[in-house]
Amino acid sequence: MIEIRQFGWPDHEAVVGLWASAGRDVVPRDELAAKLQRDPQLFLVAVADQTVVGVVLGTYDGRRGWILRLAVDPTRRRQGIASGLIGELEARFAALDCPRVNLLVLPEDTGALRFWQALGYLPCPDVLCSKPMTTPEIRIT
Repeated sequence: MIEIRQFGWPDHEAVVGLWASAGRDVVPRDELAAKLQRDPQLFLVAVADQTVVGVVLGTYDGRRGWILRLAVDPTRRRQGIASGLIGELEARFAALDCPRVNLLVLPEDTGALRFWQALGYLPCPDVLCSKPMTTPEIRIT
């Protein structure tokens, strides 16, 4: 039996290990702490026999929901865990009256694209632009 519930800090090490084993970037602890201040109910884990076997990080900015860092233990894939996590996350977005949910898929990841399309997510011809927000150097003159 799989239980899907909100992330708690005791889950942190297991989530980091799961992201790493699934080839996902690990979100730094300070970024997670900041995220949890806004919408902690959108950070979910799937647990089987007291072991974290899946995770998804959702966020909502008041206009759009975003799905980030979905990962399932490689030995537990194709058991409905990812679909269950997304179903619960979508229900939580709906409870917030979120009108649209977005996510990013790498173009070469055809398996992921098929998964998301099967859940009703359609590709958009948008262009992603990104800028790292680093702390500017302070110059004393």
